[in-house]
Amino acid sequence: MAFVRRRLEGDYEVDDYGFDRELTERFFMAALRPVAEKWFRLEVRGLENIPAEGGALVVSNHSGTVPLDGLMTMLAVHDKAHRSLRPLGADLVFKMPIISSLARKGGATLACVEDAERMLSGGELVGVWPEGFKGIGKPFSERYKLQRFGRGGFVSAALRTGVPIIPLSVVGAEEIYPLVGNVPSLARLLGVPYIPITPFFPWLGPLGMVPLPSKWILEFGEPIRTDSYDAGEAEDPMLVFNVTDQVRETIQHTLFDLLRERDGVFS
Repeated sequence: MAFVRRRLEGDYEVDDYGFDRELTERFFMAALRPVAEKWFRLEVRGLENIPAEGGALVVSNHSGTVPLDGLMTMLAVHDKAHRSLRPLGADLVFKMPIISSLARKGGATLACVEDAERMLSGGELVGVWPEGFKGIGKPFSERYKLQRFGRGGFVSAALRTGVPIIPLSVVGAEEIYPLVGNVPSLARLLGVPYIPITPFFPWLGPLGMVPLPSKWILEFGEPIRTDSYDAGEAEDPMLVFNVTDQVRETIQHTLFDLLRERDGVFS
């Protein structure tokens, strides 16, 4: 009742980006926790690589047709590392009326260099998924093959602020909605990147939207330090490319190692 009263009276804090910590912890994280623990059975590794405080940039592969991997990563960081992961979201996220508001309250902000640098300089733990929609919308036949990592804007932000880059490899998300087809003409009409077709959607209606219960592994890799570079070196395209490629290759190799290790998709 005290919580409801505070909400009705407006007696709660929201930061400059719209992040509502109390609402996120009490409702968003609480709603995601049973899915993570009972359905996907998240296994989290490498937590010692997440700094207890100060700015850092978590860079992850992106997959799953629907970006549940971002939500599961936020929960894992909150519950295991006791920090709030601040995701950088695509433009489309903030153009959707209800989703935009929920994303802001959950800690997300627009994926632009200015906001990324400001958050990192302020000591936040920031999350980025450089593959974007090409990662989550790739066909099932290309699962666990990383797509292009953009132009390296996330690396430039890390170089300018001198924060470590933490590569994150996620196995299990590729199998929740196996993408076997697309409807590009309808996607263009609706202004979305793709209209997914899976073995169960749209054939089974709403039931086809239930994700498959794959077993997930999240492995946070050893931080890649950037504090040895001068801030001006962030303008060097070759350096940015090399660091971007290092992060990408680290994630890709870890994905292959995790795939060889696991016994099965659902076990």
